[in-house]
This record gives sequence, C-alpha cells and structure tokens, in this order.
Amino acid sequence: MKRFLRLSAAVALAALTMTACGFGGKDEASGDGKTLSLLVPSYSNGTKALWEGIIADFQAKHSDITVNLEIQSWDNINDVIRTKVQAKAAPDILNIDAFSGFASDNLLYPAAEVVSPDTLADFQDSFAKNASIDGTMYGLPMIASARTLFYNQELLDKAGVTKPPATWQELYDAAQKIKNLNAGVYGYGMPLGSEEAQAETSLWIFGNGGSWNEGDKITVNNPRNAEAVQFMKRMIDAGLTQPDPGASDRTPMLDVFIQGKIAMAVGLPPTVGQIAQKNPKLKYGTAPIPTKDGQPMTLGVADHLMAFKNDGSKKDAIKTFLDYFFSAEVYKKFVDTEGFLPTTKSGAEALKDKKEIVSFLEVLPGARFYPSTNPRWAATQGAIQSQIGQIGQGKDPKAVLTGIQAKADA
Repeated sequence: MKRFLRLSAAVALAALTMTACGFGGKDEASGDGKTLSLLVPSYSNGTKALWEGIIADFQAKHSDITVNLEIQSWDNINDVIRTKVQAKAAPDILNIDAFSGFASDNLLYPAAEVVSPDTLADFQDSFAKNASIDGTMYGLPMIASARTLFYNQELLDKAGVTKPPATWQELYDAAQKIKNLNAGVYGYGMPLGSEEAQAETSLWIFGNGGSWNEGDKITVNNPRNAEAVQFMKRMIDAGLTQPDPGASDRTPMLDVFIQGKIAMAVGLPPTVGQIAQKNPKLKYGTAPIPTKDGQPMTLGVADHLMAFKNDGSKKDAIKTFLDYFFSAEVYKKFVDTEGFLPTTKSGAEALKDKKEIVSFLEVLPGARFYPSTNPRWAATQGAIQSQIGQIGQGKDPKAVLTGIQAKADA
C-alpha cells in the first residue's frame, strides 16, 4: 500500500520525527494505562496538523487520556517500527500498510478487543475480511484506494461508442472502433511494466472470477487465470493497446491517457486531480472496470491501524481512542482531507455526494485484494512484475503463468 498511497500525497515528507499531542508529552508513553503512543506515516503536508486537531478534540472529551503523536516519512517508518519492536518499545497504535507479521508474532490485539461492536460492524465486509487472518481481524482498515475505468468521452463519441464498456467483449469492440479511427490514439492502456503489472493483471484475473491463491497455496496457473491472461494477449495481438505494453508502467501510461492519446485506462482516485492539473479541458468519465460477465469488481488496497498489546495495561484507552477516530464525523474529515476512500459503510454514506469519488465508492464493497498475508506473495508479485509483460512479445500465457508459479513455489 505504501507506494500506491504516496501517489495521492504529492509531497512525501523527508525523515520526520515529531512528538506532539499530549502537548508536552514524553517521547514514549508511560505505563499508567492512560498515556498512548501513536505512530503514523505522513501522507501529505497536512497530515501533522490533521492528527493534532483530532487528538486535541479527543483529549478535550477524554481529559484522562493523553496521546503522544510521532510522525515518520514512508521512507523511514518500516525501519522505525522494526527497531521499536526489537527494543520492546512498540507504539500502542500504529498506522501502516502491513499487519500480518505483527499478528503472527502475537504482538497485536484482535480488532474485536479494541473497538466496539458497532465500529467493527461498520467496516466494509471486503476490507474486514482482508484485515483478518484465519478468521480473526487484526488490522483496522483505515484508508483505501480502488480502481475504476477512466474513458475519454470525445474519443468514444467519435468512434460511435455510446456507453462505456461493461464486459471484456464490449471493451474489445470499443477499442477496435477507436483503432479504426486511424487518429494515432490507442483503445486501451494496459501497463504491464514493472511498476505495477500485478495490479493490471489482477484486474483481469479477478474480473474472470480467478484468484492468486486457494487457501494457503499460491495458485497462479489455474484455468480462470489462464483464460484472463489469454484475453489480455488477444487485446495486445489485435493492436488495441498502446505499443509494447510489457515495457509500459502505469504512471507514464496514465499521462498518455491524460494527454488524450488513449481512449480507456484504469485509474485511481489521484487520477482525478492529475487530470485537473495537467489537462483540465479533457472530457472524461469513469465507470466500473469491465469484467468477463459485466459484474462490477475492483482492486482494493488499504492501510491499517493496529493496536499492540505491549504490557496489556492500555486496552481500554486504546478502545476509547479508536472508537472516537472511527466515529462518522471524525473519520470522514480525516479521509476527505487526505483524499482517500473510506473503509467504513458510514464513511461511504457520508461522502456519497463527492462527485470525484462516486464511481470508486460504488465498487468498493466488491473489492478484491492481493493475498498479502501469504508469505509467498512477495515472490509471486515480483515474478508477475518481471514476467507477465512477455505475453506482449508472443509468449504463450500458460507458459508465462507456469514460470510465475515456479517462482512462487521456489
């Protein structure tokens, strides 16, 4: 999640360590059960002020609890938390992407112990499941991102495409009509370069009911996955994508879309702001990502809050703070200010009229995720990033998936 979410925060701060809130508090929390340490990453220039305001308001309502805030850059936070855990000085509450390693080491409270039943039930079901290991939820999904199809309305109009495609075949047909314009534009942007090939490939695989895993086993080369990658190759072979998609990374590909040279591409919430900045005259729309059968689906990514057990004395204070943070108004303000998507049902309802994210919110409940809690996923993802682009060079999809599977099994 780290790399993706930093794209939304145009300015990632350099190594930044602050203790604030508790206002005059110590660098580490005391053992009185009422002084909490909160370690968070910087998402934007406004992250510090946003957290300080939330904590000040919380302490005004709960004067017996002190919250000491520490902010780190995304470049440093993984090293910082690793050092703290090794020194048996973990924060009481941490905001980061991955939680499974801490949970596996029995360092975290189960979510049900540190938030109320109402707060727990408010999380989108798909995000709650993704934050769970063996049926127990440890991470509290805090902020999310999802994908949706962006389309150039002018190009679709010129090609006689009357509505954005909902199925693979409709996408193929629309891209073919764009190609037939002979206007030097491409029908669909398919970034299979190393930046995020696993994301583009996942959209196709999930859109066919496929999966990267079955239980604890990574299953790259299953029939549904092979069918999806075969259709990707069909798009490439027909010349319906940008040239050499295996060498195309997502960020520069989306720049080409923003320039008006690609008719359709999958984008993220920050893509809206990038269009406004780089080409505000672009007439575009958003729609659910096409799938084989037209059923809406998206790739979900989330960062989490998690609570460390430490000496066990602070569970009640942690629960009070986390319930406050996830209350509708407080949580809405945080998500909206930082420009992300809510992971709670009440948050989605509160932001349903924000036009920039409406299409993302619509597909959020059906989000699918990488099997990030599987210890073999990191190797699998690396293999997808380095090998899947070979389908654009004529290599058989089944052979490519078999090669990726071999890396996953190594």
